[in-house]
Amino acid sequence: MPIKLVSVGKGNSRAAQAMAQEWLEKLARYTTVSEVLIKPNPKGASSPQVQKDAEAEKVLKALSPGDRVVILDERGRAATSEDIARLISQAGDNGTPLAFVVGGPFGHGAAVIARADDSIRLSNMVLNHQVAYVVLLEQLYRGWTIIRGEPYHH
Repeated sequence: MPIKLVSVGKGNSRAAQAMAQEWLEKLARYTTVSEVLIKPNPKGASSPQVQKDAEAEKVLKALSPGDRVVILDERGRAATSEDIARLISQAGDNGTPLAFVVGGPFGHGAAVIARADDSIRLSNMVLNHQVAYVVLLEQLYRGWTIIRGEPYHH
């Protein structure tokens, strides 16, 4: 069951890229991961709402009609590692492609929120999108090890 990661941002720093690459290589043992980077709307946008709406249009184009879309949002439900494992497992059982969306600096546009099947937060703290992306990758890897009963989780 492939996983799609859609992220709004300018890309990761070298340090974040190195960490993300490490987790992507580990995830390759279990699944294929496709990454889509959406460039944020220029900072000169007339308002944060205009920026979010413009980014949302691009995000929606990156999603496929059958994707189960999970957005990362500071207002989303708290998710445990076991919850991530259940998301992966349920998507696999249903044959549904799984897409995770990391929003831009102002969050997700209304159209992305409406399209989402689930909204989770990775922490009670607000995370920079680069940090959130790396944490998500680690949690996806952890989820797979939980599903497989491998010792990484505990």
